[in-house]
Amino acid sequence: MKRTIGIEEEFLLVGADGRPVARASEALDAAEVDGAPQASAQTGGGALETEFMEEQLETATHPRSDLTELAAEIRAGRERAQTAADRVGARVAALATSPWRFEGTTVARLRYLEARAAFGLTAREQLTSGCHVHVAVADDAEGVAVLDRIGPWLSVLLALSANSPFWQGEDSGFASYRSQVWARWPTSGPARSFGSPEAYRQAVDDLVATGTILDQDMVYFDARLSSRYPTVEVRVADVCLDADTATLLGALARGLVETAAREATDGLAAPVLRPELLRTAAWRAGRSGLATELLSPRTWRPAPAHDVVGQLVAHVREALVDAGDLDAVTELLGRLWAAGDGAARQRAWHAASGDLRAVVDRAVEATHA
Repeated sequence: MKRTIGIEEEFLLVGADGRPVARASEALDAAEVDGAPQASAQTGGGALETEFMEEQLETATHPRSDLTELAAEIRAGRERAQTAADRVGARVAALATSPWRFEGTTVARLRYLEARAAFGLTAREQLTSGCHVHVAVADDAEGVAVLDRIGPWLSVLLALSANSPFWQGEDSGFASYRSQVWARWPTSGPARSFGSPEAYRQAVDDLVATGTILDQDMVYFDARLSSRYPTVEVRVADVCLDADTATLLGALARGLVETAAREATDGLAAPVLRPELLRTAAWRAGRSGLATELLSPRTWRPAPAHDVVGQLVAHVREALVDAGDLDAVTELLGRLWAAGDGAARQRAWHAASGDLRAVVDRAVEATHA
């Protein structure tokens, strides 16, 4: 049986001028008052919620084993988000950071307000939008075995999703500047090997016990065991500019999880995880996306991004074939190479227009393509 995949996407709410607008709670309230139908496993689209900032909306698909159904749900979720935004005169953009300068507005929930007070500018500037992929695992033992094996490949997923070149009105020089902003949280980034569910839980408990973070949900590893679902949650990616790239991300994440689980079952030893190399690989992926070189997880030396992505596909090929995903992944990768990653497309739009508003307008179109 194929593992299920669920995808959570965070989006920017923008006004007619392309600047972020703090209307998320208002949009959801208006949708409820208007009696908008709730999504179901049959209708698709999943949950629609606020996020940390009022300038964001979050969608979540239902767990899906079929990639075509997952792709349809991703698109339905984006449509539902736009329908809610329409009620307050806003638009939904799959941008991992705002190209425009902004001052974020924290959602008025106690936990979020506590985080804003405790983490200062780190929290106030977290108007960043990610894509989280949940892949089903049998239990925590399998989940930890997976976490201990997928770390070297997560930077490649970040490169594929890179979609945040602009920050506070300027070109940051990064393909994923969201990854730089997100790295300010004390528990973000790669983690060591754990070896057992008990060791993983102890690590989480120890982090909470430091009093530095509010609770276990602030353990922001690049991949972690979900606290709500029987899944491994891959959290490294930017929100993807288009639904095709989000679908690709889901397929590759499932391939990684399945491959790692099979290696564990076959008794293959987990790789030695070196957080200093994993962090450096993620930094390079965030810096250049697919534009130049990435660090190869096979050698930890630079190689052309196209080659490193090819290594990832080769690594998970058997799992992709067994899930019936290889043809779809090949096609979706071809589209991504032809169009460029989200950061490259944003920069091309800006070069053509010289206008950040045009970048946002084009991103809104791509979000719903």
